[in-house]
Amino acid sequence: MVLLFIILGTLAAGVGSVWLAALLSLVMLARYSQHLLSLAAGALLATAFMHLLPEAFESTVEAHDLFPALLIGLVFFFLLDKAELWHHGHEHGNHDHGGHDHGHAHGHAHHHGTAKKGGGWAVLTGDSVHCFGDGILIASAFMADTHLGVVAAFAVLAHEIPHHMGDLVVLRQSSSDRSAAILKVTLAGAVTMLGGIVGYFLVEALHGLLPYFLVIASSSFIYVALADLIPQLHKRLTARETAAQVAWLVAGIGLVWVASQLAHGHAH
Repeated sequence: MVLLFIILGTLAAGVGSVWLAALLSLVMLARYSQHLLSLAAGALLATAFMHLLPEAFESTVEAHDLFPALLIGLVFFFLLDKAELWHHGHEHGNHDHGGHDHGHAHGHAHHHGTAKKGGGWAVLTGDSVHCFGDGILIASAFMADTHLGVVAAFAVLAHEIPHHMGDLVVLRQSSSDRSAAILKVTLAGAVTMLGGIVGYFLVEALHGLLPYFLVIASSSFIYVALADLIPQLHKRLTARETAAQVAWLVAGIGLVWVASQLAHGHAH
């Protein structure tokens, strides 16, 4: 019965948060498509620095063991991004058979395309690691007490919504296919259930690795925000447009902070 509760709780938290995020993103996309980049950057950075890293560093694992994991994660996601861009560029190169003018136009389009293509696999990988860790946390809570498990599942659902909104924006940069973006993030969210099932059987063994899961996941969000999203915000803008950019960035941070506070309030 406990395993059934864990499966239901992790599915509700992992997949439910993605679908709610998709619904909110869809409502906002029509009017605020340009501002969602700023919101996504703020949400991803806040998830890393205000939720995942503090939780990792509050554990019994020493900081000098966690910082190398953070560095390794950043380098890994840089290499993953390079591989993604190289693969995309290789595909475009194979189709480029036009003349000089076409080649120039194609090169210009390809340059902008690669700027948008980065970050997709990095954010999905980090998301999956993060969701796996969430599943272990929810499983641990349910095994301690059913009511505590329900609270933990709700807490994960609450703090994942703004973060998944950021993920969807990153993936929409990689592809114009909205359904594919939602499906990919939903599959990453479903890894929460996998983490819950594995956690049910191996909770003691995996609990010591949770801080490392949190740090690796945070490294992907930091990398995507700083290497992919924020560079796209560095454009020559009017004072009013710049103020709007900053306001939406702060709004992304604020959303995650509020969700985290609500989650911690329910947890306590």
